[in-house]
Amino acid sequence: MVVAAAHDVVVGLAVGIPVLVVAVGAGVALRFRGRGPASTVPPGEVAADVPTGAELAAGAEATRVAEAEPAAREGAEPAPSPAGAAPVPGAEAPAAEVLPEEAPEAAALPEEAPTYRGRLGKARGLLAGYLGAVRSRGKIDATTWDDLEEALIRADVGVGATDAILDDLRARVKANEIAGPDALLDALRADLAAALDAPDRTLAPMGSARAGSDDGDRSVDVWLFVGVNGVGKTTTLGKVATRLTAGGASVVLAAGDTFRAAAGEQLALWASRSGSEIVRGAEGGDPSSVVYDAVQRAAARQADIVLADTAGRLHNKANLIEELKKIRRVSDRAPGRVTEVLLVIDATTGQNGLAQAAVFTEAVDVTGVVLTKLDGTAKGGIVVAIQRELGLPVKLVGLGEGPGDLVDFDPVSFVDALF
Repeated sequence: MVVAAAHDVVVGLAVGIPVLVVAVGAGVALRFRGRGPASTVPPGEVAADVPTGAELAAGAEATRVAEAEPAAREGAEPAPSPAGAAPVPGAEAPAAEVLPEEAPEAAALPEEAPTYRGRLGKARGLLAGYLGAVRSRGKIDATTWDDLEEALIRADVGVGATDAILDDLRARVKANEIAGPDALLDALRADLAAALDAPDRTLAPMGSARAGSDDGDRSVDVWLFVGVNGVGKTTTLGKVATRLTAGGASVVLAAGDTFRAAAGEQLALWASRSGSEIVRGAEGGDPSSVVYDAVQRAAARQADIVLADTAGRLHNKANLIEELKKIRRVSDRAPGRVTEVLLVIDATTGQNGLAQAAVFTEAVDVTGVVLTKLDGTAKGGIVVAIQRELGLPVKLVGLGEGPGDLVDFDPVSFVDALF
């Protein structure tokens, strides 16, 4: 019996031990299934507390879906509630969209008026070295006169005007009316301002045509703008139009330069900017007929003034002179009257501008000069040469690119800005 029992124990162990080993191995395999070889159990935890790789992947997927659902709900439009449906008690009302508050627009600052001192830095810089040298000597000697002569010539005052000014100053120094360099420069400043102070520097007032008519048949003022191509003639006309319309005048522009490409388009742009009307002709057409039509339209619409652009082809001088004479004659017929003929000169051309101007003074009776681009040159003395050599008053000067930079000429402010 004992032997039989022992036999049963041995058989039980032989069968149970392999079964136990297989069971333990299967359990271990199930526990580590899906887990990477690098996975470790953190200190203080047991193996059962560590999530498997499959569990980690499932958790990450659930988190992604949970985060995506609110974003989808925010981007989607809310479904319309049934008509007449009462709000659900306790439900939160959707928050109103809060827009960022717009910053108030800054008030537009008025355009700063140009000043001679602020815009004539190049001309003042040219003279500064010479004038400083004269002051530093403490006395008037031969070198003083040499410095002043060179300064005026380089500033394009012109040889004739320079000689006349310095001869007068020498005589006054010799007569003991001027003593010392400072007094000499003060006298030079006063002489320059006096030489530029012409009595007829102002533009003709509106209504001059009617005021100068004996029979009352003249109702439209006509201003002609003449000058060579490239001096800023059309731009100057546009700036004058802007200035007149801002003052309440009714303006008609005449595109009389029918030969220069794009001249009509340029003037049309200025007409739009200034609120003026414009009369244009065919390219290469008769410019005098364009000006005549503009005067007739101005009279029919009771406009105050016609501003007429003209050609400036110096390479065809004979034809140009005859053309300008014809424009002047036609413009002076009733109901129009020519009250200004403004010669436009580029200040940067210096003495060459005087030679060009002679062509136009020969063709038409010029009443005044508009000097453009004065802020862009160191040769501001050309103003003196123009008035002395041509006998014409400078009425307007350009101190910049903007419409407001075309200003009335002020001799005192101009000379003060040079010293």
